[in-house]
Amino acid sequence: MTPTEIYARTKKPKDLPWNVYVCRPLAALIVFSIAKTKITPNQVTLASAFIALIAALLLVLLPGHMGLVVAILVYELSYILDCVDGMLARLRNVQSIQGHLLDFLMDELKAFLILAAVAVRMFLDWGDARVLLVGLLGLLCLASGIGMTSFLRRPEIVSTGAVAAEPTGLRRVLGWVETVGHWLIHYPSYIWLAALFGKMELYLVPYVIVNAGYAARAFLGITLRFGRSATVPAVSSETHPRSSDDGAG
Repeated sequence: MTPTEIYARTKKPKDLPWNVYVCRPLAALIVFSIAKTKITPNQVTLASAFIALIAALLLVLLPGHMGLVVAILVYELSYILDCVDGMLARLRNVQSIQGHLLDFLMDELKAFLILAAVAVRMFLDWGDARVLLVGLLGLLCLASGIGMTSFLRRPEIVSTGAVAAEPTGLRRVLGWVETVGHWLIHYPSYIWLAALFGKMELYLVPYVIVNAGYAARAFLGITLRFGRSATVPAVSSETHPRSSDDGAG
């Protein structure tokens, strides 16, 4: 089987352009090279997390614009491996809930790592402690959004809610806003551009704002649902974009 055939067989029906045209074609080459080995998808997932850790360290330790670009390129390699694990699993037909959850966990850890490392990097470059505060706010919003989404997706919570109403005009507008939010959450698509131009604030600020918005929406939904005495419709499990497959894996 050629890399092209592997790509066609393991691609997803719905995927982000960065994955379709850049990461998955490269990932298919890696899958082609390891398909007949004993390397497992879970091992690839863990390797992706390890390389992301190296990228975070490089972000803090490598000075200058070239150091920044190198660190982000290493991170993009980590993300390509994040595509490899799922493609390898689909090729071998060994997908599992446990593997999906491991992939999700590693994705979140990598998001924390890169967000923290970028904030530290910008503080070292700018000498402005407010950048660290923005980074801390981002970590708080990211962690809160993930925690509340995990809560809302628990079967005990989902099973107690009524069926949600049909989308209204406002929901459609919010849907478009969320589409933009999903793209901003998927920072591998554009963080390399921020590094290339030496403007990491183009990643940090929008990423923090979007995570703050999702966290606020999740908290509002939980408050409206559990703050009333009567039963109200269930809150959507899509409160945070990371609650579903973002395109990796």
